[in-house]
Amino acid sequence: MKDILEKLEARRAHARLGGGKNRIDAQHKRGKLTARERLELLLDKGSFEEFDMFVEHRAGEFGMEKTKIPGDGVVTGWGTVNGRTVFAFAKDFTVFGGSLSETHAIKITKIQDMAMKARAPIVGLFDAGGARIQEGVAALGGYGDVFKRNVVASGVIPQISVIMGPCAGGDVYSPAMTDFIFMVKDTSYMFVTGPDVVKTVTNEIVTADELGGAGVHAGKSGVADGAFENDVECLLQMRRLIDFLPLNNQAGVPEWPSFDDPEREDFSLDTLIPDNPNKPYDIKELILKVADEGDFFEIQPSFGRNIVTGFGRIAGRTVGFVSNQPMVLAGVLDSDASRKGARFVRFCDAFGIPIVTFVDVPGFLPGTAQEYGGLIKHGAKLLFAYSQASVPLVTVITRKAFGGAYDVMASKHVGGDINYAWPTAQIAVMGAKGAVEIIFRQDIGDPDKIAARTREYEERFLSPFAAAERGYIDEVIRPHATRRRIARALAMLRNKTVEMPPRKHDNLPL
Repeated sequence: MKDILEKLEARRAHARLGGGKNRIDAQHKRGKLTARERLELLLDKGSFEEFDMFVEHRAGEFGMEKTKIPGDGVVTGWGTVNGRTVFAFAKDFTVFGGSLSETHAIKITKIQDMAMKARAPIVGLFDAGGARIQEGVAALGGYGDVFKRNVVASGVIPQISVIMGPCAGGDVYSPAMTDFIFMVKDTSYMFVTGPDVVKTVTNEIVTADELGGAGVHAGKSGVADGAFENDVECLLQMRRLIDFLPLNNQAGVPEWPSFDDPEREDFSLDTLIPDNPNKPYDIKELILKVADEGDFFEIQPSFGRNIVTGFGRIAGRTVGFVSNQPMVLAGVLDSDASRKGARFVRFCDAFGIPIVTFVDVPGFLPGTAQEYGGLIKHGAKLLFAYSQASVPLVTVITRKAFGGAYDVMASKHVGGDINYAWPTAQIAVMGAKGAVEIIFRQDIGDPDKIAARTREYEERFLSPFAAAERGYIDEVIRPHATRRRIARALAMLRNKTVEMPPRKHDNLPL
């Protein structure tokens, strides 16, 4: 028996080496960790249970039968993150460049199926060169099997993709269908076709980083939800994100012990809004002062920055925050902000995470660029997402809520459960100056009359009380009591249920 156990340990040691010491050293020289090192950082110490360590490819063409390495370029298994079950796979760049073969795909689909059975999150760590060319259509078939499972799992278990190296061709579509994509600066990139193909087809000369680096996807395309400095920071932040997420769509939000009193009041909020209505302020200050212990995990911080989305906790329970950001474009809604907000709201709704919305929006961004870019459809996505949401919706209007953007931002009319306003709130079709110049067009030549009409309009409409008189605002609250009022509203709404009419699925304005 001792001989057998020694042989087992020898085989395990060989499998853990992946592509060998030289390739591991090369991985480290690039500033990257190996697949197993990444999993050790992501999961609780000693919790990782590996599957299919000895699986090898079955290809016989192009001399592949002479090169077989245990694991076949991907490490799969499960472990825990702060005691909660999480499934994971990590592509191993030291083995065939992490390329996907038929058996490689079988390993991934097996772990996807197990995650669905266990109703637990799955995290994919990507560092690979795409499909294994030597296997042809068998590799493409493997991709299809993975993609199908991404779709089936969507909205059932959280799916997180972390791009930690190259991710090209067919490899990009699995992450694209997961809930979150995060990247590592300088070492990761994503694109459908690489720089060489781009040069051949379009004559455009571009580097891999310019084409699909972390900066591009986190800041320009919106494909990535965030970018981190290195592998270690990225994986530690993934542990933090997982702590905010439910295990599945029926588990309910996680509840962690908190030392922050839900009844806490913050009198600095009484002076957050500037006296000048055109002067900006940072909405993140409000979020940090409302959330438990100032802990806020922002999603897409570098994209669509005129809206802020992310996770925090109130009374120990996860909530999603959606807030207009007056510091960027005065907080207007444009195409990018609408898409970003809609995506986040739909994720929260799918997994039963209550949504807190802070509103300071002067309207939608005007101009040909926005209209030609489909602002109508993109704005409708955010409206659709809020209207469809059945989770608790608590809304606080801090300052401006003008035009159709008032309706879109979780107003009473589209399903807001509790809608508060600060005394500084201005709820109207548009700003006073524009409104007066339309209503009293005949007085435009008389500055005194226009000034008087403007004051009259401001007193009547640019306050929360016109909306409160109609029940569109449940109460005008003191800013320093915001956290307490939200916490009480969420506690009251904890068992909220909404019945929707039967249908196969909705037709989101894509």
